[in-house]
Amino acid sequence: MYYPEPISKLVDSFTKLPGIGPKTAVRLAFFVLNMKEEDVLDFAKSLVNAKRELTHCSICGHITDQDPCSICQDDTRDETTICVVQDPKDVIAMEKMKDYRGKYHVLHGAISPMDGIGPEDINVPTLISRLKDENVQELILATNPNIEGEATAMYISRLVKPAGIKTTRIAHGLPVGGDLEYADEVTLSKALEGRREL
Repeated sequence: MYYPEPISKLVDSFTKLPGIGPKTAVRLAFFVLNMKEEDVLDFAKSLVNAKRELTHCSICGHITDQDPCSICQDDTRDETTICVVQDPKDVIAMEKMKDYRGKYHVLHGAISPMDGIGPEDINVPTLISRLKDENVQELILATNPNIEGEATAMYISRLVKPAGIKTTRIAHGLPVGGDLEYADEVTLSKALEGRREL
């Protein structure tokens, strides 16, 4: 269907976002057209400001508007533990839990030979230098439970082992409230592997 060029460009912009197909992009474009002009300007300003004002923490790699980030600046956090995650979104998920009080390290990806991503393409060198400089006693590998996340965790574990730092992996398995009958074989296998004594 033919749309005037400004609408077509807006629709194209929305389809670049993850999970937004052509129909949703059209709906969003027309929704924006019906918004008040001041709301559209605020929305556009928020997008531009987020892109311009946010950076990555020079210590942990988390997304921040100040360097170092507020977590790295927090003296009350346990500096002997670092939780290694793939993305800034993972730090936010861990922080929502409010149980973890250590520091973080964001890799900005995972090792994926199929996609041409090696250890040098993610934030591993910074992690290794942090382990030399800081008094870290435990490294928690909280990469995603998929092939790339597992490969990344194994690589980091082998790299860190000679330093004598305790390296742990987050547990995988059944979600709380889940039923065994709906779990796949890999999830059940990981749940069985990670069992503990009561």
